[in-house]
Amino acid sequence: MKPEDIIKAPVITEKSNDELQNGKYTFEVNKKATKIDIANAVEKLFNVKVLKVNTMTVKGKKKRVRYVEGKTSDWKKAIVTIDTNPSEKTYLAKGGKVVKVKNKFKDSIDEFMGA
Repeated sequence: MKPEDIIKAPVITEKSNDELQNGKYTFEVNKKATKIDIANAVEKLFNVKVLKVNTMTVKGKKKRVRYVEGKTSDWKKAIVTIDTNPSEKTYLAKGGKVVKVKNKFKDSIDEFMGA
């Protein structure tokens, strides 16, 4: 699946807006997507580093229109935690030389709130 097919829409509620300061973003995702698919899609679409993905299936509600009863469809929700403090990584190269690599990740998703 393409990343555009995995991430359907952001979920904007009071609780999800409160979690933005902690680096947690909530998305409606494809029901068949796995946590790894969701993490890769968010990293590719928004250029951020994903630390953790929590998923849950939200059951549909029973609705009634006059005499006919029905049910809204089930959907899948993902809460994605991103790295809000990307720092330089250091490692030892050949000959014991210390090499620093600067990550080119953003620390927030600007498109989430339509900014």
